[in-house]
Amino acid sequence: MKKWMIVLCCVFLAGTLVLFGCKKKEAEAAKPEIVKIGIAVPTADHGWTGGVGWWADFKVKEISAQYADKIEFRVVHSANPTAQVADVENLVTWGMNYLVILPHESAPLSPIVRQIHDQGIRCIVVDRGLEPDNFGYVYIAGDNPGMGRESGKWLAAQMKAEGLTNYVAQGGLPILIDTQRMEGFFAEMDKEPSLVNLEGKDKYQFANFSPQDSLRLMETHLQMYPKIDAVFCQDDDAMIGALQAIKESGRTDIKIVMGGAGSKAVYEMIKAGDPLVRATTLYHPSMIADGIQYAVDVATGAKNDSFHTASQSLTVVIPSALIDKSNVDQFYNPESTF
Repeated sequence: MKKWMIVLCCVFLAGTLVLFGCKKKEAEAAKPEIVKIGIAVPTADHGWTGGVGWWADFKVKEISAQYADKIEFRVVHSANPTAQVADVENLVTWGMNYLVILPHESAPLSPIVRQIHDQGIRCIVVDRGLEPDNFGYVYIAGDNPGMGRESGKWLAAQMKAEGLTNYVAQGGLPILIDTQRMEGFFAEMDKEPSLVNLEGKDKYQFANFSPQDSLRLMETHLQMYPKIDAVFCQDDDAMIGALQAIKESGRTDIKIVMGGAGSKAVYEMIKAGDPLVRATTLYHPSMIADGIQYAVDVATGAKNDSFHTASQSLTVVIPSALIDKSNVDQFYNPESTF
C-alpha cells in the first residue's frame, strides 16, 4: 500500500511539473519581444560632434523609462570611421532591430549600413547621407541651404539698417554642405547692392570649423582690411576664434560677428546682450535626438516602415531658423555641452 501511494505521488508530482513547464513556456511565448535600438555617433572632435554625443545620451536617458518593457537602447561613441564600422557590427551581434547613425564619414560607413539593411534592420541616418543613395533608409537632414539663406537675410537687413557696408566671410571645409550654406548666404547678401565683400564677390576662405584656424584667418583679414563692419563665420565654434582675434586686436570698427549652428555658448552671448554676437542660425546636433525619436515612432507603430523597401532614402529636413534675443530661450538648454 505504501509503495502504491509513493508511485501515485510521483506521478502527480511529475504531471504538475510538466504542466508548470508548459504554462511557463506559454507565458514566455506570450511575452512581447523587446525591440533593440542601436545608436552610433562619433566621439567629439569639435563642439558640434560633442553635442551630438551629448544629445544622443540625453534623449535615451529621457525616454528609456517610458519604454522600459518595450525598447532597449544602446549608444556607442566611435573615435574614427573604422571604429564606427566595428561598433555597428557589435550592435548587430547584440541583436538590434533599428540603427540610428550619424556617420563619421559617408563613404566608409555606407557599405555596412547597406549590409545590415539587407538583413532586415531598419536604418535612420542623420546629417550625412550615404553613398550611393540607392536603398531604403530614413535620412534626417539639416537645412544647409536654408541656414545660409537665413544668415544672409538677417545680416543684410541688419547691415543696411545700421549703415554698414564692408564684410568678410569664412567658410568651413570644401564639402557639399559648406558650399550649400555659402551659396545660400551670398544669394541673400548679393540682393543688397550697398554691401561689399572685401574678398571679392562671393569669395571666402576656409576656417575648417576650427576656432584656431578662424583666429588665424581673422588675424589675416584684420591686417589686410583697415575697415571691416561685419564678419560671417558660418559656424559658432569657429566664430569663437574670430572673436578672440578681434578683441586682441583692439579694433572697434567691427559691429557684427555671426556664426551658425546654435551653440550653447552663442545662445548665452545673445541672452547676455553681447554687442557683436546678436544672432545665429539653427543647425543643431539635437537632430540625433530626432533620429532616435523617429526609430521609436516606427517601433511603436506611430510611423510606418515602408521606407525600408524603397529604392532610395526618405529625406526628412529639419528647417533652419534664425535665433536672436526674441526667441533664444526656446532653444537654450543649460545642460547641453553645445
